[in-house]
Amino acid sequence: MSETAASATDSVAIRKLHDARQKIQQQLEQVIVGQTDVIEELLISLFSRSHCLLEGVPGLAKTLMISTLSRALNLSFSRIQFTPDLMPADITGTEIIEENKSTGSREFRFLEGPLFSNVILADEINRTPPKTQAALLEAMQERQVTVGRVRHKLQDPFFVLATQNPIEQEGTYPLPEAQQDRFMFKVYVKYPNFNDEFEIARRTTTVIEDHINA
Repeated sequence: MSETAASATDSVAIRKLHDARQKIQQQLEQVIVGQTDVIEELLISLFSRSHCLLEGVPGLAKTLMISTLSRALNLSFSRIQFTPDLMPADITGTEIIEENKSTGSREFRFLEGPLFSNVILADEINRTPPKTQAALLEAMQERQVTVGRVRHKLQDPFFVLATQNPIEQEGTYPLPEAQQDRFMFKVYVKYPNFNDEFEIARRTTTVIEDHINA
């Protein structure tokens, strides 16, 4: 391929990527008010096939933003609500004993956990102890999980988009350095300004008013 043809191909690919980004952003803006910088960094993380960590106080639509993005991309989606009693097997999956009806013998069968999806929402990731947090390390780095002595490949593409509350809040555990290193971005989700907050109130109360008037 000549240099001119290669340049033309690159230009077409860049244009397609730009158009796709605009369409995704438009779909997100139909649901999410403001947070333009957060959406921009979230899309950069996805296009570079990396993971992203969103930090902010509860109620800033972090979870809604990620679930809306997965629907816009038409990718399989799993939400994991991280709690203090969550165990590693709850997210990676586990082996169960199942009877083979044809032979009558009992065999181990791997039951996939919620990690086996394209987009993983690790909601409030720092509310679970370090043991469960560490279960994500292999999945985020190598796109696989090891249960027993068997390695199980995860789906492609695979993204972990995690949310966490500020560490000073009660009931949170600091993320270890090794896990923070797995994220390309740590994005701070700030409280909306007055205009954005007014628009949020307008959208939510309009639906109620229309229902009452009907």
